[in-house]
Amino acid sequence: MKIIKRNGAEVVFDVDKIQTAITKANNSTEEKYRMTPLQIQRITEHVQIACEQMGRSPSVEEIQDLVEKSIMAHGAFEVAKEYITYRYTRSLLRQSNTTDDRILSLIECNNEEVKQENANKNPTINAVQRDYMAGEVSKDITKRILLPQDVVAAHEAGIIHFHDSDYYAQHMHNCDLVNLEDMLQNGTVISGTLIEKPHSFSTACNIATQIIAQVASNQYGGQSISLTHLAPFVQISREKIRRTVDKEMEILGIDAPEEKRRQIVEDRLREEIRRGVQTIQYQVVTLMTTNGQAPFITVFMYLNEARSQQEKKDLAMIIEETLRQRYEGVKNEKGVWITPAFPKLIYVLEEDNITEDAPYWYLTRLAAECTAKRMVPDYISEKKMLELKIDANGEGHCYTCMGCRSFLTPYVDENGKPKYYGRFNQGVVTINLVDVALSSGRDMDKFWQIFDERLDLCYRALLCRHERLKGTLSDAAPILWQYGALARLQKGEPIDKLLYGGYSTISLGYAGLYECVKYMTGRSHTDDEAKPFALAVMQHMNDMCFKWREAHNIHFSLYGTPLESTTYKFAKCLQNRFGMIPGITDKSYITNSYHVHVSEEIDAFTKLAFEAEFQQLSPGGAISYVEVPNMQQNIDAVLEVMKFIYDNIMYAELNTKSDYCQCCGFDGEIGLEEDDGKLVWVCPNCGNKDQNKMNVARRTCGYIGTQFWNQGRTQEIKDRVLHL
Repeated sequence: MKIIKRNGAEVVFDVDKIQTAITKANNSTEEKYRMTPLQIQRITEHVQIACEQMGRSPSVEEIQDLVEKSIMAHGAFEVAKEYITYRYTRSLLRQSNTTDDRILSLIECNNEEVKQENANKNPTINAVQRDYMAGEVSKDITKRILLPQDVVAAHEAGIIHFHDSDYYAQHMHNCDLVNLEDMLQNGTVISGTLIEKPHSFSTACNIATQIIAQVASNQYGGQSISLTHLAPFVQISREKIRRTVDKEMEILGIDAPEEKRRQIVEDRLREEIRRGVQTIQYQVVTLMTTNGQAPFITVFMYLNEARSQQEKKDLAMIIEETLRQRYEGVKNEKGVWITPAFPKLIYVLEEDNITEDAPYWYLTRLAAECTAKRMVPDYISEKKMLELKIDANGEGHCYTCMGCRSFLTPYVDENGKPKYYGRFNQGVVTINLVDVALSSGRDMDKFWQIFDERLDLCYRALLCRHERLKGTLSDAAPILWQYGALARLQKGEPIDKLLYGGYSTISLGYAGLYECVKYMTGRSHTDDEAKPFALAVMQHMNDMCFKWREAHNIHFSLYGTPLESTTYKFAKCLQNRFGMIPGITDKSYITNSYHVHVSEEIDAFTKLAFEAEFQQLSPGGAISYVEVPNMQQNIDAVLEVMKFIYDNIMYAELNTKSDYCQCCGFDGEIGLEEDDGKLVWVCPNCGNKDQNKMNVARRTCGYIGTQFWNQGRTQEIKDRVLHL
């Protein structure tokens, strides 16, 4: 068994240290109050058993809490007093250098908390370490100076989660929809260099990757671009290639018929599209931003976004090539084709592609094949989105999320026109619904009272995020605020006007609806008797967001938090505060947003239909999924799920498996086994347990991650049941 030290390092559990600490406290007490050696031994054994039952690596603080409680349970209050006094004294001594210790431990790559914080960051790389070092300093400043202490205390206790505090000291926002159209059509500036409108599709793709990298380096969340914004450059390249072909024919003295010339042009055009798409794919997976990772980028594929039939056909060619290249994958260092994490792809299901007789059905079938092999694209239903995203003009709109799931609210600009690209999210604060329920002790009146108190805490924390951005000058990130990615403000102009009126959003996140409902009602929220309470909880959070929006003219919106590392943190905090409660706190994770619990037996179609109602109540963003086996030989089944998504739910994905062992060449599903109290990935063919010599790809929470998840997320992945 391992434990997590205060600096984040993971070390082997040493039971003798517990016994020694108790003995020292015992010896410091008057003899008449001391415990016997047998009592000390029993306490030590009790603590060891309690740690083993956690099913994860406990922290030093958790072990010391167990020791305190066990000493007091034996009635040795004077010994407990000595032990608590010693802990407090040591804590005061540590306060001056906690940040230093954490930074030093991550530089030496023995900080397990940091190593498992982001499954798509490699903490051994200098650039990642530099970002984490800056993050530790920022967290320290944020906790000590920038945030109210009640918000900090609630965050550390796992009552709420103040997301991305490692970036809070800087004036940075969360995620956005990049206005690639504006930047390509009207030009932009990158690192002081003027970039004019490109004269070919391949050049447009190259510029797009540079924009992606620059945007990623000036924010901390995900970004999205639309392939529609690249489509006009296909025609520009077509005309350019046609001029070249005609000139070649003239030089060679060939009088080729029009049909032949057109075919040559289209063949060369497709080759340029292939190279352009490859540029985006390979640049994204090989670029490293100042955040120490590949850009968190989502690519949107929506045929009806095209403005003419010709542009739609050109867009279809780009989408087809994007899907084909993603189906192929990228080569790892061994030269084997594997599944990359980014770019994330989203494919819109619409009338022109959802039935076998539709003109673009071939793209939908290709998308299904790609999903079965590489887990992307994910799917947005145009039909459902047009029903749900209604703007002030009474019109429905279909548009992409920002990154993996964060959706903007419908917005109409001062000219009465809908606007989505160039908008952004100010930040997220998440409420732990499980803690609200457990704190109420199943008293329903007390539940709603505590719920409102916690929501008020989130509200004040969200306003801190808003105030941190307020007054930010456009000079802080010229690519965002001055050169078109989000706006065209003047130099020295504050971004304040973009923070109000719905131009940007700010998100109230929530987590653990399943456990919250299960504790309060004794049933899963899929049960007809418990579902009304679950919906009431969701509606109450929406009502509060609307209330805050009306008060401040800021678009607060409810967001289904993805919880990568936070799921583990919340679970540990709940265990510390309330102990092990069967079915509620006995896992190393809590359930994402409104999702059905990962271990609950339910079929794909019932799950999607059930979650659709909750997704509708998560307007700030959410995504549903179904867990499926290897579907590469059953594409028709994948298509049936996609058709169901089109008719029933706005945004969903299929989770399959795509792994590779670098030691033996195994290509299939790599499983999980317990090793010394810790879950590790193990190749079923050769037994390889070296996490650095395998490629494991799993859907984490809306996007693909790799094998370096924390133990909470890893246990959640292990517990998943198939829905198909």
